[in-house]
Amino acid sequence: MTTPDTTSTTLPAPRDRKRTNSPTPTRTPAPTRTARRRTSAWTPWLYLLPALAVIGGLLVYPVYQLGLISFLEYTQAQVSGGEPTYFKGFGNYTALFTDPQFWQVLLATVLFAAACVVTTLAVGCALAVLLTRVRALPRLALMVAALGAWATPAVTGSTVWVFLFDPDFGPVNRLLGLGDFSWTYGRYSAFALVLLEVVWCSFPFVMVTVYAGIKAIPSEVLEAAALDGASQWRIWRSVMAPMLRPILVVVTIQSIIWDFKLFTQIYVMTNGGGIAGQNLVLNVYAYQKAFASSQYSLGSAIGVVMLLILLAVTLVYLRLLRRQGEEL
Repeated sequence: MTTPDTTSTTLPAPRDRKRTNSPTPTRTPAPTRTARRRTSAWTPWLYLLPALAVIGGLLVYPVYQLGLISFLEYTQAQVSGGEPTYFKGFGNYTALFTDPQFWQVLLATVLFAAACVVTTLAVGCALAVLLTRVRALPRLALMVAALGAWATPAVTGSTVWVFLFDPDFGPVNRLLGLGDFSWTYGRYSAFALVLLEVVWCSFPFVMVTVYAGIKAIPSEVLEAAALDGASQWRIWRSVMAPMLRPILVVVTIQSIIWDFKLFTQIYVMTNGGGIAGQNLVLNVYAYQKAFASSQYSLGSAIGVVMLLILLAVTLVYLRLLRRQGEEL
């Protein structure tokens, strides 16, 4: 008898599948981390693009034209078409730097701007500390008065200050018993009068900004310093000023820019620069060269020099702060 083999089994043949010619779907690779970083890096610039376009039209193009005219021979003859405009190179800058009056005006501008900046910061910071010490009603009155001075146009404020210190009708001379003393006749008295008006219309910005920074300081820090016996001056110098340094940087740079390019107050209060130009600053000096003397290229050269000085001061100040580890 034969025993059937149970170990071998016959498997059914697999069914033939229909072959289709449809392509195999491909998966799009995910963006790499580098690509995502590049996209995210450009995103803020896309939001800033409208503002940059406006700034380019209102700032970059006029600065370009200012620099271009400073390298040309561009006077009233070229403006009227009587003579052709031609490239002069650094001739305007050579004439400017060899003019002794330019160096006198530059020195006066630097000293006057420094005095305005220091006085404005001192008055603004002192009043900001005062706002933290008085009650609500005096604080509100001081804030309203300061903002009113800040909102006053420069021409209006200068005219009012000239009237207040007028030798014939001004009330200041009567109160001080100065008689017919003319504040705008002497060089230093005229600069002092303009400095008072500049500080009057500039300190509110410093006061409000520094006051907001002081209110952001934790009260526990100031209370601890007071309990340790520190005076108000020591609290300001050792506690408040280091914590307010980024804010002080902003208001200092703003004050330097505003006071260095001062024009309206000097022009209105000294009648165009004082007697024989004794109260000239660079902005008024450039105006006289460009429009009173019709030397537009020379006035443009003065404007370029002012721009470079302000850029240099700002960059040096920021570089010093970065070395000290400060963040703006």
